[in-house]
Parts: sequence; C-alpha cells; structure tokens
Amino acid sequence: MLKIGAHVDRENPIAEGQARAADLVQFFLGDPQGWKKPVVPDLGDTSGLDLYVHAPYIVNVASSNNKIRIPSRKILSDQAEAAAAIGAKGLIVHGGHVTKGEDLQVGIDNWVKTFERMTAPLPILVENTAGGDHAIARRFDALARLWDAIGHFDNVGFCLDTCHAHAGGEDLVDVVDRAKAITGRIDLVHANDSRDAFDSGADRHANFGSGQIDADVIVAIVAAAGAPVVCETPGGADGQGADIALLRDRLPR
Repeated sequence: MLKIGAHVDRENPIAEGQARAADLVQFFLGDPQGWKKPVVPDLGDTSGLDLYVHAPYIVNVASSNNKIRIPSRKILSDQAEAAAAIGAKGLIVHGGHVTKGEDLQVGIDNWVKTFERMTAPLPILVENTAGGDHAIARRFDALARLWDAIGHFDNVGFCLDTCHAHAGGEDLVDVVDRAKAITGRIDLVHANDSRDAFDSGADRHANFGSGQIDADVIVAIVAAAGAPVVCETPGGADGQGADIALLRDRLPR
C-alpha cells in the first residue's frame, strides 16, 4: 500500500500524524509567509512516520527582482539543510512566477542558476501551482520548458497537486501520464479536492467529495502516480483522517 498522510501543524507534527493514523506528515519549519531562517526541531521518536517539509509560500527563485530572488535562494537552501537534518524525504517548493511582460524563460533561467549554485542535500520537489498567468509551473507546457532546463540536476523531483492541476486548467483524466511524460517521475502527490471550478486559478483545497473534483478521479490519480500522498485538506484530524481513510479504502490492494 502507498504511504498516505497529511500536512499538519509544525508544533507537534508527530502527534498530529498519529491523530490522523497517517504514514507520513508534511509541515513547515517556520512561518510560511516569512523570511526567517528555519529552526531545526527536536522531533524525538518519529514513530515510523516519514517526514516531508514544505518551503515557505513566499519563495520565488524565478523572480527577476533581486529583493525577492536572492532571499528566495537563501531560504530555499536553508530550508533544504534543515529538512535534511531531520531526515525528511523531500522539500516541496512552488514553481514561482515572473513579472507581467516578462518571458517565462527569465524565470526558467533563474531556476537553472538556483540549482547551479546549491547542492541539494535532499530531493527538492517542484510543485505545480494553481494560479497566475505568469506562473512557471501552472500550465504543463510551461512545466515542460522548466523541466527541459532543470530535470538533469541531482535531487530535483516533482510533486503533483490535484487541486492545483484542476484549478490551473489541466485535465485530470490523463494528468499523471502527461506529468510523467514531462518529468519522467512523480515523487509525491498532494491529494486535494478543489473548492473552485476548473481553470479558476483559485488555490482553495476541499475535503474529498465536498469540492469540484470527483473523489474517484482523485483516487485514480493517486493509484496511477504510485507515489506517497499528502492530504492538504481542511478539517483538522477529523477531516484529514476521513480523507486518508477514503483513499485507503478505495485504492486497489
């Protein structure tokens, strides 16, 4: 069976994972909207839970703005070191975006420079995003351009988010096949329903069966991807626990 878990609060991620009967947990190592250096937590006994760390949302190494790009590179490197120190399986980071009027190639070139200048101590999993006309990893044609440039670097992987793909305007029916054709791999799945409509650009997650994506479609994506799963859905232990249970119940054995 695939390992399935949830994004949980960073204050006590192990206990939060146990409350959801999870196989893994994902969490932040600091303020997701802040630039402060992460603090390596003392997690003690992880009770067999696999760990994943999500980089702050503000990271945008694709930016041409020095005041954003340079601290983004620094915090990404700091986050990677801290995540590796706790034995995390991967660090998830959004693809970022360029400024209106700029060619996406500017952002892609900045991603290349990022990986040229850092030695990743664990897999850096670039995640597809939901919104923005100038996003690097919303549309799969842009994702393909990015992967052509960075896919050869060591410790670069891909995280597929179902809500982001739906809200970003990518058909979910064959999304796994198309993602693998671009990246050659799916290292992690963020299994989320979407509150909003197809191609809305809105990054609003929902519990399975309460949003716009058929739960059977989410299950099929998880099965086809064959990668560990993080539920980033609302509802705390009850809501996420129910989503984890649904996946376990419906996935082929």
